[in-house]
Amino acid sequence: MKKLAVLLMLMAPLASAQDWMATSFEHTEVTPGIYMLTGADGKMSGGGIGLLVGDEYVVLIDDSFTPLGPALLEKIEELAGRPADFIINTHAHGDHTGSNQFQAENGAIIVAHDNLRSRMEGDPEQNTGPGALPIITFSDEMTFHVNGQEAYVFHVPTAHTDGDAAILFREANVIASGDLLFRGIFPFIDLDSGGNVSGYKAAMQKLIDMSDDETKFISGHGPVGSRAGVQQDLEMLIDAEARVKALIDKGMSEEDIVATNPLSIYHDEYNWGFITTERMTRTLIRSLTTD
Repeated sequence: MKKLAVLLMLMAPLASAQDWMATSFEHTEVTPGIYMLTGADGKMSGGGIGLLVGDEYVVLIDDSFTPLGPALLEKIEELAGRPADFIINTHAHGDHTGSNQFQAENGAIIVAHDNLRSRMEGDPEQNTGPGALPIITFSDEMTFHVNGQEAYVFHVPTAHTDGDAAILFREANVIASGDLLFRGIFPFIDLDSGGNVSGYKAAMQKLIDMSDDETKFISGHGPVGSRAGVQQDLEMLIDAEARVKALIDKGMSEEDIVATNPLSIYHDEYNWGFITTERMTRTLIRSLTTD
């Protein structure tokens, strides 16, 4: 997964969209009736998308960049036979909410945490018209009872952002984590949108605590994950933070810490185009010195 493209807003100045953005979707069947959708041909389609299909309802978890709405709808109809009835947005970033309006125009009801709606409402790039915003919001948790599944949707505060939600499909033993999980790569912890490292670690631990060795994770970025994989990523983050904190405690400046490269041990495995080893280091410095 080291070839993951960077987010739309960062890639746009570097290359035309057709060079890196997917034009169609492929799917992995995580368990019968639950799929993870990703960009075909290894191209970027935004975050990992979950899809629950069945005779009663079609539930989509996140919905990619704005230009990919029609291609996503085509894939949903291929697997489910009809458009999504519900969309659960896991957080307010455009690679997860970008086709809200298009999917709503095709019948989807959008659900998300209160803070997600508030952030989107105040952002003209995301509040693009009727249907773009969630019309059902929740403060802590809610449950969908669909297709013989109990889908438990819960808020995790101040983690990736301040409006994160994850979804546990209890009977299927599948967790759709949104960007609470960047499987095998450095995570993006959006400090400017209410996230912080302490909350992110707590969120990952919560996912681990509610899972077992058979649980499958639809990750926000990266492949389908396991409990062991989430544990590995959490241990990396805990150790990375400790390495940076030790240098802060010595009185070193940010630039001196970056030059020391305290996360070099993780570079070969976890570095990627959007969250490089340097950017992860600076995120940890900022979080440790402002929390």
